[in-house]
Amino acid sequence: MDKVYNVLFLCTGNSARSIMAECIMNREGKGRFMGFSAGSHPTGKVNPDALVLLKQFNYPTGELRSKNWDEFAAPDAPKLDFVFTVCDSAAGEVCPVWPGNPMTVHWGVPDPAAFEGSDAERHAYFADIYGRLANRISIFCSLPFERLDRLSLQTRLHQIGEAEQESVSG
Repeated sequence: MDKVYNVLFLCTGNSARSIMAECIMNREGKGRFMGFSAGSHPTGKVNPDALVLLKQFNYPTGELRSKNWDEFAAPDAPKLDFVFTVCDSAAGEVCPVWPGNPMTVHWGVPDPAAFEGSDAERHAYFADIYGRLANRISIFCSLPFERLDRLSLQTRLHQIGEAEQESVSG
């Protein structure tokens, strides 16, 4: 596989889930995928608990920022191959027209930034959400892209999100 696929993770605030997914994709998919993140209504800052977790896992965090999804709909934006919504709010919003006609899928996970609890409980919750995202992204990165047509790939992407939802609720 010679092509580097551009993957955008969307969330409303672009402060935690989508930022973590961007980092995971850039590590897990290095050389094959380029991860990005954005929000429909970005908070303007990366959640401090997300930064703590990412630093614990030795991710570079200096360049991370909360940004508006309009950046990725601009004419000079990277041509997107995949767009994943990781929160239910963003999945229900009317998205911009993305350059490149990317495949889109919803991989919703709970918002760790909305979790209330002690510091230890919050950090554990962030780690759980990170693990869910990392699992999905790892499966995604291992798909045999060269052997899947567009419809088969779209089906597999939906199955990745649905399988985890069933295991979480079941």
